[in-house]
Amino acid sequence: MTLFSKPKSVKGTLLLLLLPAGIALMGLAWLVHGLLLDRMSREFVATRLKDEVAFLEHQIRISGGQLDNLQTGDYFQEVFHHAFAIHSPSLTIISPDSWTPVLTSLIESAEDGTRRVQDADTDDGPKDILAYRKSFQMGDTRIVVIVSEDLGALKRSQAELHAWTAIVSILLILLLVVVIWFGINLSMRPVVELRATLKRLQDGRVSRIHVQAPEEFRPLVQQLNQLLDSLDQRLERSRDALANLSHSVKTPIAAVRQTLEDASRPLSNDLRLQMTARLNDIDKQLEAEMRRSRFAGPQIGKSAYPLKQARDLLWMLGRLYPEKSFELSSSLPEDVRWPVEEHDLNEIMGNLLDNAGKWSVRGVELSLAQHSGTLQICVSDDGPGVAETEIGKLGQRGLRLDEQTPGHGLGLAIVREIVERYGGSLHFSGAKERGLCVTVDVPRASSTIS
Repeated sequence: MTLFSKPKSVKGTLLLLLLPAGIALMGLAWLVHGLLLDRMSREFVATRLKDEVAFLEHQIRISGGQLDNLQTGDYFQEVFHHAFAIHSPSLTIISPDSWTPVLTSLIESAEDGTRRVQDADTDDGPKDILAYRKSFQMGDTRIVVIVSEDLGALKRSQAELHAWTAIVSILLILLLVVVIWFGINLSMRPVVELRATLKRLQDGRVSRIHVQAPEEFRPLVQQLNQLLDSLDQRLERSRDALANLSHSVKTPIAAVRQTLEDASRPLSNDLRLQMTARLNDIDKQLEAEMRRSRFAGPQIGKSAYPLKQARDLLWMLGRLYPEKSFELSSSLPEDVRWPVEEHDLNEIMGNLLDNAGKWSVRGVELSLAQHSGTLQICVSDDGPGVAETEIGKLGQRGLRLDEQTPGHGLGLAIVREIVERYGGSLHFSGAKERGLCVTVDVPRASSTIS
């Protein structure tokens, strides 16, 4: 059984966590307040009692130990509000009289200092007192002075103060609820704005999400906009593919139809070959557009294992070109993932390796690297290479996918198109000794790479 079920509401979850925590902390503070209040009050009373005993001792010494000359009666209670006892072998003064049983027991005790008496056996006197006892010598006479206070009255005052503290704590808890609710609503305002923007997006009134979101929501808004960009790009590619396909097959179909509709001309071998060539053109164009339609481009949540796919491709091309060596160079971990759709990564590496294998003399090297900001694929061969004046034409836009450029070219346009969809770049350069080196750099999305 789980303590917390799946949250149905962010507001409810925050209240469920923050409100009990606030109540618990307020209750703990209230308990600590009670303990500290009791301790501080007892220490304060003990200090006052000690000072008052010192005052009485001073008065007795001034009077030369003559207790009859002291101004007692109600004077000490009116001034200090404490009960007291003064004892000598010839005279004992206790005020008020109701404290006599309690203070008499303290006079008979031999211990000086602060003493606390609880559950005292008196009828009218206090049950819980705090007293300070001190004995001293005046010549040959031993005098004992005790000053005490009723802790029961003090506790009643503390209880009243503690009750008011509880009332204030409850009011603070209610205020805390209001503050938490206001804070939650204020924090969730970007979510409300985002929901409203999504509704406008659904209604077609906006094309992108533009919300002044806090830092925690910015990745979400960015990913949603990237998803919308990806969908728009795929829709645009589909439209372009249909338009290109319609334009490309229109002429061959018209030529074949004209040949078939011309009843005055018999179907000679030349005509059959021409019709076959036109149909082959249609078939090639259909195949090229189908390959285009399989390019996914960047998609949220899609990733591939580059090392595994690289080894599979190298094994396959090793069988296709058995007289040549295909090597892999990489320091990537085995379980690393790249935010590239699996089919797209296969197309990139497969086309580059196939071209390199076709033009190499002895071997091809594939290098995979991952830097702080980019993912890098590098394919180099030891073939004849490409002239400096021709390198700029490799994979350029406008070339048909079934055309060959000097030296390399079949598939390079496909590679460039896929890489550009990921916001990357394709570079061509001469290899260290001879041949061609093709480098692909794709921006790294750290949030989708593990």
